[in-house]
Amino acid sequence: MAKITYIEHNGTRHEVEVRPGMTVMEGARDNGIPGIDADCGGACACSTCHVYVDPAWADKLPARDPMEEDMLDFAYQPDPERSRLTCQIKVTDALDGLVVQMPEKQI
Repeated sequence: MAKITYIEHNGTRHEVEVRPGMTVMEGARDNGIPGIDADCGGACACSTCHVYVDPAWADKLPARDPMEEDMLDFAYQPDPERSRLTCQIKVTDALDGLVVQMPEKQI
């Protein structure tokens, strides 16, 4: 299990354990964490699971693929370095300690 910390826009922290093989989005959904809507269910067809990855983790994640890059254009205030769609981040043991912060809103 990987411990992932989700931080709401208001600063509320949620530290949960997520099974390897799941996505960061599924970890939020399955643990009732607010701020990640995941309207498309993880199909990379919306931007409602957008987060800002903690700067210490930004370079440790796999690169965004072109589809994720395109969908991030629709996210609320995307950051070119830190924005990710949580449906596109597969959890592995190497992500133990990952910290993500939700934007003010999802669109």
